[in-house]
Amino acid sequence: MEHRTSTLLADGEILPAFSRLLHSTPVCAAKAAQVLAEIAKNEEMKTPCINAGLIPILVPLLDSTDPEMLLHVGRAIGRICYDNNDLQEQLVAAGVITSLVRILSNYPENEALVRVNLLALSNLADLDSAKEALSKTKVAEQLVHQLRQVNHHEKVEIILEVLQTLAENDALKLQLVEAGIQEAVTEILLRLQDSSKPEDMCSLKAASDLIVSLLLGDESMQQLFAEGRGVIYQSVGTWLASKHTQLHLTGALAIANFARNDSNCVRMVQMGVVLQLLDLLEQHVESEDVSVQHAALSALRNLAIPVANKIQMLEEGVGKRIQMLLRSEMPPVQFKLLGTLRMLIDGQAEAAEEMGQDPKLLNRLVQWCGSKDHAGVCGEANRLLASLLRHSRSPEVVKAIQEAEGVKHLVSMATSEHAIMQNEALIALAIASAISLENIKEAFKEAQLVPNIHKLLQAESTGPEVKYNVIGLLCTLLNSAELRQEAEEDRMKVTLEALCGHSNGNVAKQALMALQILNEEPGLFEP
Repeated sequence: MEHRTSTLLADGEILPAFSRLLHSTPVCAAKAAQVLAEIAKNEEMKTPCINAGLIPILVPLLDSTDPEMLLHVGRAIGRICYDNNDLQEQLVAAGVITSLVRILSNYPENEALVRVNLLALSNLADLDSAKEALSKTKVAEQLVHQLRQVNHHEKVEIILEVLQTLAENDALKLQLVEAGIQEAVTEILLRLQDSSKPEDMCSLKAASDLIVSLLLGDESMQQLFAEGRGVIYQSVGTWLASKHTQLHLTGALAIANFARNDSNCVRMVQMGVVLQLLDLLEQHVESEDVSVQHAALSALRNLAIPVANKIQMLEEGVGKRIQMLLRSEMPPVQFKLLGTLRMLIDGQAEAAEEMGQDPKLLNRLVQWCGSKDHAGVCGEANRLLASLLRHSRSPEVVKAIQEAEGVKHLVSMATSEHAIMQNEALIALAIASAISLENIKEAFKEAQLVPNIHKLLQAESTGPEVKYNVIGLLCTLLNSAELRQEAEEDRMKVTLEALCGHSNGNVAKQALMALQILNEEPGLFEP
């Protein structure tokens, strides 16, 4: 029956008649818009309505001062244009955004009208053109006002959905912060934090996601931090101590984002955020859901960037306490843990020396260095191993890494595809051979270090910085008669002679120096 009715409506002269009615008296036009809104509920009627040219006639009616007219016209346009990208773009071009924001502003207490407007904004806000148009209006103030007034979860969700989309735009992010969105959203989280109703949990998640989106912009993040006085930062402690995992995640992500700025980092560490994060990690260490651990480790890693923070964080036991996560079998956690430890020991000789002699840590590192399944974890484990050597410069660390069978992994790392990793490995190997060559030379022979670095020197694809570091390492290795013999047997001289003419002056000089060492009498060297 419904299909037959829609066919009759579409085929007859009824829709063109609506065009005339919409142009007639306001009372008639409002009634016509009401009927059209009902007709447009039917999917099959949308195209006939468009073909009858009704949209360009409906749009100007949004300038009406009659709330009844606005309600029906809004519904009709919304239903006809739903899910039609081209038409929605036309609506934006026709200036519908200004009308929608004006209606929100003029009738903030009219529930039905506000709902229609919110749904319209929800449908249009994905368009970049709509975001651009909205950034020139007072939409932020209106939506914040609506959010503060509302308690009904469905309306809260619609508003949060619109806000989430708008927060993708940097200009709108700032406008929302200036309009006080942070207070409104924090109030929602405070109100819902003791609930466990499914609908409240949806709103809790939407509000949390919005906070994180607002923090992704550099300017909006700084405004929200407000020297540590902003309501979001002030709420972080409450969220981290709540019973909801969602709020734990929001708190950790908020700290991680605030920590994109060094002065924020220093201030937060002074304000005691590190111990809160460590307590949170301990609480989630056995959790199946790794998102909180991942976020807390991201926060700790960012906080550890300023040198002053590294020292204080190490004093607070971060290096030791986060090693509880060494037992984690979750690659995202392993990856973040390794990056955080590497950031902590950067330039911190004492911490690197202590960690570099910890058998439990080294054995787990070596295990991850050999991981075939997760290239990211494998790469980070290798980088941490190299960092322990580089920053400690300790013979004890060389010995401990050798005993844990980590040398072969550093040799493999030196031949990896990534220049950064190659250089880190070469510098670590050069330090190890400079301070403890006699003890480590057997491990170098087993790992075929000399032939491996020779291949790097021969390869056209090896960059000049890597070649320079390879030759630097080679010069140290030549202090061992056995390794020197390996280099001679591998015809290293021929390669070095060729490199003396390298286009990079530093490489050429370094090659000449290595060649001179190779040409000297072997008797000058230790056996």
